[in-house]
Amino acid sequence: MTYSEALDWLYATQNFGIKLGLENPTRLLREYLAFPRHGTRVIQVAGTNGKGSTCAFIDSLARATGARTGLFTSPHLVSYRERIQVSGQQIPEEDVARGLTRLREIVADWENHPTFFELTLALAMRHFYERDCELIILEVGMGGRYDATTAVPADATVLTPVDLDHQQWLGETLAEIAGEKAAIFREGKPALVAKQEAEAIPVIEQTANQTRSPLTWVPEPLLGYPLGLAGPHQSHNAALALEAIHSVGFRLSYDTVLEGLQKARHPGRFEITEKDHQVTVFDIAHNPHATKSLVATWQERFPAIRPALIFGAAGSKDIATMLALYADWVDQIHFTPINSPRSTPVADLQAALPGEAASRVHLHQNVADALKACAEKSHVLLTGSAFLVGEAKALLSAQPHQSTSQ
Repeated sequence: MTYSEALDWLYATQNFGIKLGLENPTRLLREYLAFPRHGTRVIQVAGTNGKGSTCAFIDSLARATGARTGLFTSPHLVSYRERIQVSGQQIPEEDVARGLTRLREIVADWENHPTFFELTLALAMRHFYERDCELIILEVGMGGRYDATTAVPADATVLTPVDLDHQQWLGETLAEIAGEKAAIFREGKPALVAKQEAEAIPVIEQTANQTRSPLTWVPEPLLGYPLGLAGPHQSHNAALALEAIHSVGFRLSYDTVLEGLQKARHPGRFEITEKDHQVTVFDIAHNPHATKSLVATWQERFPAIRPALIFGAAGSKDIATMLALYADWVDQIHFTPINSPRSTPVADLQAALPGEAASRVHLHQNVADALKACAEKSHVLLTGSAFLVGEAKALLSAQPHQSTSQ
């Protein structure tokens, strides 16, 4: 298959939906010869908020030591190849085409067909094997206990802050969700955990006790270092990343830590672009916890500026709480659908907004119209969904965009 044909085949597998379980990914890794090499260290990162940023910090810190890294993250924003990177370089198109062609042959007669996410993980792990990566960083897709990444042996696990999300899959309470995510802890292997809400703490401690995992709480931010990712919350992610990389045997000098933290990058996390005298900030904040961090970051970076807000979200999110955090300090409010079957209609977004902000609302049929309406604004904040951020970035850079539910 060509690269385009391979992606068409892969995207068609989204029809198989989300399947939580380890049997399929384990079989896939075995038959595709994609388990890590002996001696390759693996760090798995779960949580509700900050997973991607923490992975980016771990990756950058390891690269600053000269190590060859494999980074697996999701979802992508613009290009599918963002998900699989070796030492900061996205997987080449020809490797995607070759790998997916082989995977299609392997699974052709499987009764239980692998999902988009499972196939992508297998593609990533084989790519990391072929590139002889010394450290692999895996971002959990959803939950932890039955996420495909848990089929990969890990030398350390990391848990970022847990919040209510994906309740239909993970449970209705914070304790239930924390239990699903803490289930990534591995027998006798270090577990590094960020500051958590009180309700989540007992189940995390119980899980670590059951797996005999040395548990390290990382409640304090890392101060005194300039960070490549913006926002006061990123100092907590940086602290967690530094503990994680130490836990698998890396010994870093002050200069190495300084370089690694400064060079960390991750798209869609308070990502600032400037063009034609307009500042646009892209952020994938899609729940109240992430929204609070975004608001704090904006007010730290642009304390006197009220931006035009472009917002779109999926129907399963706590939209009213998110919008209440924006309503009293943004200027205009532009609602748009997102490129997803779960998109919230703009009329429903408007209805969820506090009443006093109604006079500043503009409704649009798509993100392109919303961007045009904000063309004369000096500062624009575009947020609410990774789907929205990805589509907008693709439009502004004239790149093709194909979103995914996984």
